[in-house]
Amino acid sequence: MISFDDTEIAFRSKSKFQLRKAYYLFKLMGKPILSKLGGEIANVAIKMHIPITGLIKSTIFQQFCGGESIENCSDKIDELAKHNIATILDYSVEGKASEKDFKKTMEETIAVLNFAHKNKNIPFAVFKITGLARFQLLEKINLDEELSTAEQQEYDRVIHRINKICKKAHQHKIPIMIDAEESWIQNAIDSIVETMMKTFNKEQAIIYNTIQMYRHDRLDYLKKIHENSKEEGYFIGVKLVRGAYLEKENERAKKMGYPTPIQPNKEACNEDYDSALEYACKNIHGISICAGTHNEESSLLLTRLMQLYNIERNNPKIYFSQLLGMSDHISYNLANKGYNIVKYVPYGPVKEVLPYLIRRAEENRSIAGQTGRELNLIIQEIKRRK
Repeated sequence: MISFDDTEIAFRSKSKFQLRKAYYLFKLMGKPILSKLGGEIANVAIKMHIPITGLIKSTIFQQFCGGESIENCSDKIDELAKHNIATILDYSVEGKASEKDFKKTMEETIAVLNFAHKNKNIPFAVFKITGLARFQLLEKINLDEELSTAEQQEYDRVIHRINKICKKAHQHKIPIMIDAEESWIQNAIDSIVETMMKTFNKEQAIIYNTIQMYRHDRLDYLKKIHENSKEEGYFIGVKLVRGAYLEKENERAKKMGYPTPIQPNKEACNEDYDSALEYACKNIHGISICAGTHNEESSLLLTRLMQLYNIERNNPKIYFSQLLGMSDHISYNLANKGYNIVKYVPYGPVKEVLPYLIRRAEENRSIAGQTGRELNLIIQEIKRRK
């Protein structure tokens, strides 16, 4: 029986000092005004070259990031591995738009794959297609508009970069996850990922698409690509998440006058997420999944489904995943019972990953009860150690 209330296991890797530091950090993130103001001040300070990098690095960066480079993440990878938790290194630099930047992201992703090939504690890699392609180009493709000659050449370079990454992943047999993004570029992304799956997933799932279940059409999409994979003879990999662009999606749909792609309510989202878990377990022969969730009920459900369908706890086709610095009570307690757990470990220069860090603060605030749950567990463990 798994209990996510076991704080001794959940925080076994943290000292009393680290626990207290985490307590104050989550306390701050729980206050909307302070959290929002903190993010804005940090952005302005870095742009004006005010020296606050050290402060960010020793607080929120340390909580949610592994380091500034691949090599800097080694200590964090080793620390997690001591507790049977694997790592996904995520190069979290955002908002770039030049060919030089796209090339840098490609090279960095390949460097992660090469690093993972030599380190058994890194079973996956990950990238965003917008790290390799211009957003506006993907929008145009999503609308199925005709590309100019220059745009077609640009798109050919995008596919070359993605293919190069996927080929390296296949060579090293390191599965690579391609993140989901906004709905108005997601069809373009899906099309690219499906092509890569057909090419590289003949023997096993190497290429993983990410499915955001807060969209009402995504359960059907999972079933559709599975049926297609059976017909064409390849395996599919999926990372199942609830989603990260809810407010933006609803605002855009309202502004532009089209039906929102978002579920009508939280219950519908939860229902589809859990149905997707069951569908994957029922069809485990052809589907590999990474359940990216901070939801305790869905995590427990997946353990029950694995038991129901006679899937061993360490089956490489099923991983549970949480972000570094969040939901350790889920990660560590599942790992302690022998399930496959992987933590998303973002890395990159402090000033470059700041947008990611600000989103983490906002996410903790927006997920109902997330900050309160983290705080209560930390308080419980601090009291237990007295």
